[in-house]
Order: sequence, then structure tokens, then C-alpha cells
Amino acid sequence: MKIFLTGANGFIGSRLVRELIGAGHEVVGLTRSDAGAQHLAAAGAEAHRGDLEDLNSLRVGAESCDGVIHTAFDHNFSNYLANCQKDQRAIETMGAALEGSDRPFVITSTTLFGEPIAGQLADEDTFNTGHSNPRVTSEITAEALMERGANVSLVRLSQIHDTQRQGLVTFMIDLARRTGRSSYIEGSSNRWSAAHVSDAVRVFRLALERQHPGARYHATDEEGVSIRSIAEAIGHRLGLPVVALSAQEAATHFGWLNGFISKDMTASSEKTKMRLNWQPMGPRLLTDIANLDFQSAVFSP
Repeated sequence: MKIFLTGANGFIGSRLVRELIGAGHEVVGLTRSDAGAQHLAAAGAEAHRGDLEDLNSLRVGAESCDGVIHTAFDHNFSNYLANCQKDQRAIETMGAALEGSDRPFVITSTTLFGEPIAGQLADEDTFNTGHSNPRVTSEITAEALMERGANVSLVRLSQIHDTQRQGLVTFMIDLARRTGRSSYIEGSSNRWSAAHVSDAVRVFRLALERQHPGARYHATDEEGVSIRSIAEAIGHRLGLPVVALSAQEAATHFGWLNGFISKDMTASSEKTKMRLNWQPMGPRLLTDIANLDFQSAVFSP
């Protein structure tokens, strides 16, 4: 298939380009720059100029291909609500371009929305439409497209990692470097689910090839890794003290990140493994932190 891929030069998207091409697909990657176009060409993909706010470019890209995978998202958390609204508009635009056909549309979401109640184990067959995280609007938009007959499926992400980048853990690493200490909330038993990026991109490809309308898949290898163990691994790798903070101290220290640090975000992937015949094989999160590549690591996403 010829696939329109947003976020094609991103952390997941750039690896997904290689995964798709390796499986025999053609890739048309969305890019904003000449440098991005050059990277795509070097990987064997075709460049399509535009961005998430250029809705016409998204429409044209979707209309010209056999399917769409949407991995792009603006991770500037200081403007999170607006970025969630931007994602919603992008999904609606591309979905409208695919309506009336059976062309697959794979959308990126987060395992948070599989929690029956915030803090409970997320499940693929659950969709918590009332979740407090504003990005839920993206999955609500996907649901509306499904109801209109679009061939939509979703890949929900955990903390996706390698030795260069580790989802929200990257922000923990950056904060530890800037403050000289690696911290966690005293007495907290919170855990985060995780998966290696090489395993995550296979979920996207398999979801595309499966073409099962309405399916939700979890890119999760480890159901939950304790935030304390993450903080300890960061401290060990950076040679910094590991400090337990009170809830009040944590709110000041972590800032916006505390909204995630203070949450238990675990997820099951048993149904994903069964339905896609997917078996994670990549390194574990703590292993990638221990092998953090200082030469190429992204400390401030």
C-alpha cells in the first residue's frame, strides 16, 4: 500500500518509515522543511510538504494514498490543550478525506483512555470517554469517524523508549540534569507502562495491515515500571542523588510533569498480542535508561 504518514521524521515516525518500507509498502511522509524532505528521501520515502495546521495539505495527502497513519503530535506541554485541539482537527480532516472508502486510518492515542477509572489497568476494549486528559478529544473524534463508517483503528502508546528518548521519562531525565537530583514522590507506588520503540512501530504496521475497523491496540511491553525505580535508574546513570519528595515538594519540583508523576498509568497488552500475533522483543525501559546515549539523547523534547 501507499501510506500517508504524519510525524514521518519524528521519534516513532522515522522508525515507522523503515518498518513500512521493509514490509513492502510505499511511504509518503509529511514534512515542514527541506531537511525533513531530504531525510525522507534518504530513507526511501516520498516527501509531502505541510504540517498539522495546514489542513489542506493533510486532506491532499490522505486523498492521494491507500491509507493513513497519524503519529504526529505537538508535545509542547505548556500549550497542551491547544495542541490536543489541533490534533482533533487534523484527525477530522484526514478522516473526512477517507470516508466512503475502506482505506485504513490508524490514529495514535494513549493507554490512559483504556482506564475504566483513572489509575486502573488500561484495557484495549475500554474507552473512557470522560477521562480528564484533554487528548481524549482525539479518540472521541476517531470514534465519531468509526460511526460514520470510516476504517479507523487506534494505537495507544505507553512510554515509548530507546537509549535516546523515553516518553515522559525524558522530561524526568532533563529535570534531574537541571536540578542535580533525581526525584520521586515519597511513599508513592505509581507505575508507568512502557514499550521499546522497535516494538511500537510493529504495532502500527500490523494495525494497518490488519484493517480491523474500530480496533484499539496497546503498544505496551511492561505493564508497569515503578516511578521510584525509574528515578533510581536515572540517578545511577547520571551520577546524581535520588531524593524522595513530599507531595507538596513534588508539585513544586515537577511542575506540569507532576500531573503524570502522581498518576498510576498501567496498561495490559494481552489482547493486542493475541489479535496481532505481536510479541515485544526490545530492551526494557530501565535497561535503556542504564544505557542512555549521551551523544544523541534528546533531553528536552
